Amino acid sequence: MTIDWGSLVLAAVFSAAVTVGVVSLVAFAVVGLSARVHRPIGGRNDGAPPPLRPAVGTAIAAVCTLAVALIVGYGLFLVVT
Repeated sequence: MTIDWGSLVLAAVFSAAVTVGVVSLVAFAVVGLSARVHRPIGGRNDGAPPPLRPAVGTAIAAVCTLAVALIVGYGLFLVVT
């Protein structure tokens, strides 16, 4: 029995890169959705303009979530076929 170490390393690197990508996309989606949160009156940032408009944040969250769904769906497709 022999192990093709080059293919194993390639699969491990690709898997790690996809994992980091999916986690980053989910994090960006959460940050995008946080634009919809109302700021408390009297807080530290009272009166400051929001860093992102709610519509833009929601659009970013939707695109990131769609990208994650496509990546996961493609991975499941590869496993099933």
